[in-house]
Amino acid sequence: MAQFRLQGSKVLAVDLTGDAVKAKNGSMVAYDGQMAFKKMSGGGEGLRGMVTRRLTGEQMSVMEVQGHGTCFFADRAGEINLVDLRGEKLHVEASNLLCADASLRTGTTFTGLRGASTGNGLFTTTVEGSGRAAVLSDGPAVVLRVSAQYPLSVDPGAYVAHTGDLRQSFQSGVNFRTLIGEGSGEAFQIRFEGEGLVYVQPSERSTVGGDV
Repeated sequence: MAQFRLQGSKVLAVDLTGDAVKAKNGSMVAYDGQMAFKKMSGGGEGLRGMVTRRLTGEQMSVMEVQGHGTCFFADRAGEINLVDLRGEKLHVEASNLLCADASLRTGTTFTGLRGASTGNGLFTTTVEGSGRAAVLSDGPAVVLRVSAQYPLSVDPGAYVAHTGDLRQSFQSGVNFRTLIGEGSGEAFQIRFEGEGLVYVQPSERSTVGGDV
């Protein structure tokens, strides 16, 4: 299996010994050894995956990297967070997925109004199986645990990814900024309940649901 390691916080080094990884198209910045690069249609899921992503609006351009040596990945100086999956499912915005073991399955899942509020569409990317994935964030991500006793409310613009058995609900009319008098108009939150982990970045992407 490919070995993932960080070079600082913004470059991912992946050691390959004949195995392969799926990576964000154009994210390779250097490599040593012998590598082969292949563009994968529809996020690596063939024609069916490509059609599904076009219908859902989830944009994901992926390449497969296979060979012997070390390949280095980065994307716009974003912070890189390593996620270990042991049969779990990772939900992540397509733009935040940098790299994943080739054995991990990728797909899409319905997010409803959460996706609409962030401007990323109604679907998000899923990564499932056993292996490692690298997730990008704007600034060092904070990993917050959700339990039955402690649900979590998140600004949609700060949401990056989540794992575990979590239920999402969409709340409107309340905003972290409006509470301190700095917001205006309609605004939203995502509420997570259940058991799992949520990755939150310290910088907010633009949303269409108001000043979030």
